[in-house]
Amino acid sequence: MSLAEFCVRRPVFTTMLVMLFVVTGIFSFRDLSVDLLPKADPATVSVTLTLPGASADELNSAVVEPTEEALSSISGIDEMTAQLREGIAKITIKFVLERDINDAAQDVREKTSQAMKDLPPELRPPVIAKVDPDDDPILSFALSGPLSLRALTEIADKQIRRGIETVDGVGEVDISGGQMREVHIVLDIEKLNAHGLTVDALRDAIVKENVEIPGGRIQQGDAELTLRTLGRVESVDQFSNIVVATANGTPIRVRDVAAVEDATEEVRTAAFFDGQRTVVMDVRRQSGQNTVQVAEGVKNKLAQLQRVIPREVKITVTRDDSRFIHASISSLEEHLIFGSLLASLVIMVFIRNLRVVMVSALAIPASIIASFALIRSAGFTLNSMTLLGLTLAVGIVIDDAIVVLENIFRHIDEEGTPPFQAAIDGTREVTLAVVATSISLIVIFLPVAFMTGYTQRFIYPFGLTMAFAVAVSLLVSLTLTPMLSARVLRRQGSIHGHSHGFFGRVDRGYRRTLEWSLDHRALVVAISAIVFASTFVLSRAVGRSFLPNEDQGEFQLVIDTPEGTSLQGTEKVLLALTPKLLALPGVAHVLPTIFERVNHSHTFIELKPLDERRVTQDQAADSVRHLMLAYPNLKPTVLIKTPLGGC
Repeated sequence: MSLAEFCVRRPVFTTMLVMLFVVTGIFSFRDLSVDLLPKADPATVSVTLTLPGASADELNSAVVEPTEEALSSISGIDEMTAQLREGIAKITIKFVLERDINDAAQDVREKTSQAMKDLPPELRPPVIAKVDPDDDPILSFALSGPLSLRALTEIADKQIRRGIETVDGVGEVDISGGQMREVHIVLDIEKLNAHGLTVDALRDAIVKENVEIPGGRIQQGDAELTLRTLGRVESVDQFSNIVVATANGTPIRVRDVAAVEDATEEVRTAAFFDGQRTVVMDVRRQSGQNTVQVAEGVKNKLAQLQRVIPREVKITVTRDDSRFIHASISSLEEHLIFGSLLASLVIMVFIRNLRVVMVSALAIPASIIASFALIRSAGFTLNSMTLLGLTLAVGIVIDDAIVVLENIFRHIDEEGTPPFQAAIDGTREVTLAVVATSISLIVIFLPVAFMTGYTQRFIYPFGLTMAFAVAVSLLVSLTLTPMLSARVLRRQGSIHGHSHGFFGRVDRGYRRTLEWSLDHRALVVAISAIVFASTFVLSRAVGRSFLPNEDQGEFQLVIDTPEGTSLQGTEKVLLALTPKLLALPGVAHVLPTIFERVNHSHTFIELKPLDERRVTQDQAADSVRHLMLAYPNLKPTVLIKTPLGGC
């Protein structure tokens, strides 16, 4: 008994078999992570070296050069860079794409340990970390309002951050440009000496008093209570009343030897949104989480928090990586659906039999949906390449079903065979041809497994996704299609009207073209050869790039002010630039942020939506470069995010 006969005689089994793949595909689709492109990030490891008080030149000669010399012997290094600032050096090692990040990190750890004997003894232990591209923020927003910077920071830290961290998939929330609360204890040296106290003794006493510890348990009959000592200091008065020592039975308190001030930390960062001072919060997702879902969850949480925080505080989303990803993926999903509908419509136009169209068109959703299970099992994400593969596969997955269906219909319409037997005989006759066709299509994509580098990372999921869809369509055409044909097709629904009208003219025109081609074989071969040869010439006139540049409507301007510039000096430069940047065509918002160093800033420039501006992202970036020519004392760099995620 052939597979087709088995499926025709057991419709329940056939239906359940196909439904198994479809249901598995539906649940797999829900679990698939969504990204713009397949993961193609090389292994990257960073080494942070801290030498307190050392200048950049001293760090370079005494720390960075010996460490880089030791690290350079590691195999597979593609690029090694170093960033220096006062007391801190960060070496970033980027490896070739094929290198495993865990092995690379272990090699870096070993070579760094070997280099430690040649480094200054006062150097702190190096910090070695694997750089994860998922650590980049997926969402940033600014807090602004008439409140003080400290008040905004308190709201950001105590209310908003704690609320966002409860969202599923959120990994970390960072605050920049704020000013956290600090309690300053200003010592009176004369009073300390008069009481015979040292600074360390005062510090140790405050640390010991400012702590909460378990207080044991109390049992009373059948009940048990857990105790906790409330030792955490919350206010300036409580700090002032801490006892640091006892002299002749008299307690000496902090207020007796120092003044306690409710103050703020030293400001070393700053952020401005369209010229107004603000607090910026960056949200990072957990590794492997769905960017779109996490961003949507955070934005929903922000809408809830906006009703809880003071009304005058405004939350403005300044960066949202999910918008471009969502737009791109949604566009491909729409094309996938419309392509399926158009394929069914074309079949309807030419076959003009609703029963035939229904049976053949079912192969599209069954094959595409079931492919999601194989995509997930292969470890792929739902990205532009996998969806593109499915979109292109729409026209392929229906081919097998049409071949099988046409042969079954021929038995019914021309030979008068009952549908039940026609489904068995028709499928058996074309099984080898259908299998050979599908295998030949699958084999086309096998070479992608032997590619290397970035090309392999992109083409591999694309090719394998198409192979998955073709393989599932083969199964559907040999199981579901004959089973449905045996129960749906009728002889009364025969194809008619092909001998006259539009289809008659098409048939006669094709026949005449075929006869002319057979009578002029040499000319047809010559024309084909010329067309084939012209492709090599014309291809040179077409531009080449690994991936097309996408207009994401945003880019960054990195500015380094001269060495020695204070935070206030850098702020003045940025505040002077902001109105000029906002005046450029297409610019919607400007968000400069100072961090890491007081003379180093990143300005995030958001453009208006595509339908509201006449300039492209590249043209807007060129306008910024031209503007910065008027500031020769600054070191500007315009960074445009590439499809690969870098700049």
